[in-house]
Amino acid sequence: MDHKLDILTPLSATPTVNSMPLRHADFETLAQALDYAALGSSGANFYAGSGKLSYVLPYRELREQAITLAKRLSSLSLTRGARVAIVAETNADFLRFFFACQYAGLVPVALPAVIHIGGHKAYVNQLHGLLLGCSASVAVSSSQILPFLTEAAQEIDLAFIGDPAAFEALPEANVALQHSNVNEIAYLQYTSGSTGFPRGVIIKQQTVMANLVGSAHGLDVRAHDRCVSWLPFYHDMGLVGCMLAPMATQRSIDYLDTRDFAMRPRRWLELMSNSKATIAFSPPFGYALCARRVRPEDIAQYDLSAWRVAGIGAEPIRAELTDNFAQLLAPAGFSAKAFVPSYGMAECSLAISFSPLGQGVQVEWIDSDALADKLIAQPVAANQGSSFVRCGPVLPKHEVVIRNEQGEILPELYVGRILVRGPSIMSGYFELPEQTKLSLSEDGWLDTGDIGYLVESNIVVTGRHKDMLIINGRNIWPYDIESIAEKQPELRSTDAAAFSIPGAEFEELAVLVVQCNIVDADEVHDLTQRLHREIQEELGIKCIIELVPRHTLPRTSSGKLSRAGSRLDYLHRRVNQIEYK
Repeated sequence: MDHKLDILTPLSATPTVNSMPLRHADFETLAQALDYAALGSSGANFYAGSGKLSYVLPYRELREQAITLAKRLSSLSLTRGARVAIVAETNADFLRFFFACQYAGLVPVALPAVIHIGGHKAYVNQLHGLLLGCSASVAVSSSQILPFLTEAAQEIDLAFIGDPAAFEALPEANVALQHSNVNEIAYLQYTSGSTGFPRGVIIKQQTVMANLVGSAHGLDVRAHDRCVSWLPFYHDMGLVGCMLAPMATQRSIDYLDTRDFAMRPRRWLELMSNSKATIAFSPPFGYALCARRVRPEDIAQYDLSAWRVAGIGAEPIRAELTDNFAQLLAPAGFSAKAFVPSYGMAECSLAISFSPLGQGVQVEWIDSDALADKLIAQPVAANQGSSFVRCGPVLPKHEVVIRNEQGEILPELYVGRILVRGPSIMSGYFELPEQTKLSLSEDGWLDTGDIGYLVESNIVVTGRHKDMLIINGRNIWPYDIESIAEKQPELRSTDAAAFSIPGAEFEELAVLVVQCNIVDADEVHDLTQRLHREIQEELGIKCIIELVPRHTLPRTSSGKLSRAGSRLDYLHRRVNQIEYK
């Protein structure tokens, strides 16, 4: 359905300055937000890897096409609230199907579009698990990915599956569409990373709209703002921050495919420069990749002086990275004060907090011993302890508290579990009541899974009290890495521990420590290479593999594997190796 344009027709991107007055997402539903955006001249623009504009979708056309598609979906006689699984490639079709669901009273579910080299089976298994997890009634993907999706859907009773062309061939039902109301589900957002136990976050219309309003005011969205994004639509930052937020504030946005960014990160800067864009977000690894790949001779060609909101979040933020990026691109007009550290997660729609605009990265230097021994963030002089970045105050109409293990609320500078409450919080995990109870209290407090503290009402994240790894902006459950090891015939179910460590290039590195009695060099090499290959194929990440003797992995007093202890032991061994070299 990605309509071919006449090659003789010149393409023009939608304008930055809209023809309608700016509204800061103050709508009841996503459909109402698109109804208003369609009255103006802004929209979405898709760029090829070459940097050329390849497709333009004004919001007015998006609305028309979504309504037509909604009537075609209605011909399938689906129950209201049925889930429509959409493989989320960076193209106009994803927007059409997502918003068609809004108008038809259906629930879109974004599925990942990443197929790792040699990962056919792993990708099919992932899609299969997600289709089952959301009880999908309909599934759609591009013709290129459709064979994978069709294979994944075997033995699943779907009402319809196909590529956009197949849906375009459906008849339009003669019905009066009723878009999703404020209390109905707007979409399901799968938390990234978990292949073994996927969890679909339930986000209702009023929930996402509350987050979009808070984000619009937190970023002080203005009439001359323009956005650029390379983030995938199946990631909450890509879906909510870079698709729904621009639409709900009637801003034009320029899209670069995630794979094209990974191959040519300079295209991101070129788009920002050419369109004089003002807002773009990325996890830290995106800034690091861009800084590594940009050519010094290209910097003078960029004009990044309009970039006023350089959002950064989704994984730990290191000031060395942002300093390096800002210094490198200062000759192109980029200001370090444009950085806006933020904190968020899919369970809170997206944003929990934004740092104040125009301040840049504010670093906290904390006494390392006091932090480790007393769980107190005791300030010290710069470069004298551990450093953490302030992520700003919680969004308006939201609350944040820090609690200790006994559930007591802690004062500022005391480190504990970060809990958030407010109108942006999820309703729960889809059809997973026990998982919901573990994360969401009856009185609405979300346990974020992070530990940190408050300073002058700013949230500072110091780590995870759950064992999640955050690699390249993705949440990776350690169990998923460990389970790959446990499938190997040489190993047992308790022989592996996965965790992350900081790398030299401002990114987090995954580590898998495996205990075994293998001593033969060829067998060690075979097992290590097999683990590398299977982790890459199934999870799409690189991982450091260390083999250690049996009984090396530490246990808790109850006999459970201690990943935190395994991490400390690994770091200690590495330090000793360096010292003795």
